[in-house]
Amino acid sequence: MKMSDIRPMALRAVMTALVVCGMTACAISPGNPSYSSRDQSDNKIPVKKGDEVVPENVKVRQINSELIIDMYKSARPFREVGVGASKETAKATPVDPAAKVGDYKLGPGDIITIIVWDHPELTTPAGSFRTAEQAGTVVSEDGTIFYPYAGVLKVAGRTTREVRDALAAKLAKFIEKVQLDVRVAVYRSKRVYVVGEVNRPGNQEITDIPMTVLEAVNRAGGFSTEADFSRVLLTRKGSTYRVDIQAMYEEGATEQNAMLEPGDIVNVLDRSYNKIFVLGEVLKPGSMLMNKKRSTLAEALGDAGYINQEKASPRWIYVMRSDDDTPELFHLDGRSPDAMLLADRFPLKPRDIVYVDASDLIRWNRVISNILPTSQMLNLTSGTKYPLFGGRQ
Repeated sequence: MKMSDIRPMALRAVMTALVVCGMTACAISPGNPSYSSRDQSDNKIPVKKGDEVVPENVKVRQINSELIIDMYKSARPFREVGVGASKETAKATPVDPAAKVGDYKLGPGDIITIIVWDHPELTTPAGSFRTAEQAGTVVSEDGTIFYPYAGVLKVAGRTTREVRDALAAKLAKFIEKVQLDVRVAVYRSKRVYVVGEVNRPGNQEITDIPMTVLEAVNRAGGFSTEADFSRVLLTRKGSTYRVDIQAMYEEGATEQNAMLEPGDIVNVLDRSYNKIFVLGEVLKPGSMLMNKKRSTLAEALGDAGYINQEKASPRWIYVMRSDDDTPELFHLDGRSPDAMLLADRFPLKPRDIVYVDASDLIRWNRVISNILPTSQMLNLTSGTKYPLFGGRQ
């Protein structure tokens, strides 16, 4: 038998073996099709243990009714007074909700109006040509004011009541039964800064009415269309806290509406963080934004056009989660239509990855599509005669 006859026969034998191997589900295709015994991730994932982060395989948890019940119990525990609706919410509380806010204290730049009854010569009235700001007394940079007969008086750090009592004591030496009133005409010494996804970012002056996070946002024109209500950052004295306004709206977590102090920075983040990723054998793979951090596995699959019926294996639907220090891996067997009831009860979190694996037949077809060009090239090469070598193959 000639060598030229042996090579095509060998190639045909190899192809036949490959077909038989594929028919018997031989595990030569990319990936690991033996999922039935898979109970943990193939790759090690960074997991925080104590104060250290170590690589570790993550256990695969089955999405079933028991898991759904456990998730709902842990997500909505009984709320006590002054306690957030969840562990995540409680950690985000920046201040004591029971703390009381005192009276407004004057500072440099504030403008006050001083009225001495029955003594118009000591009072500069505001009128049609002079506003209260123009007619008032400005607190200087050193925190003092000058007033006739009273001289220089330290007012910074004092309330209007304390300033009134101090002025009355000074003027009592010159005026019998002095009666006067002190009011703040313009608040300019204390402010907070509202930035991020609000309609009118900028400074907000603190007045005698205590300002909360929500009021500061409302003064800035409210949340923009891209705002994430659950991720409002409050920076105070070098520390940053997360304020969950959405929890206040939906769960009554009023402790989230923190009272602001001078110099606080309120940063409303955008909702680009609230993405989920649907990958694998679906009709429209890609990323999608969650609406107020609410989405289920069924909704994500539906928005992605559901699984590709010709290529996907509904048995292997995975959800990968790594939004905290403990990554999680979930598996749903979607061969039965009833499984979609579980998928609709499985809540997703921001940055979750939904992956639908390919069927075994598609894996095999992909292997064949890679092998066939190589086999055709070898067959063509084996039938080529080379004149330089006397026509030998």
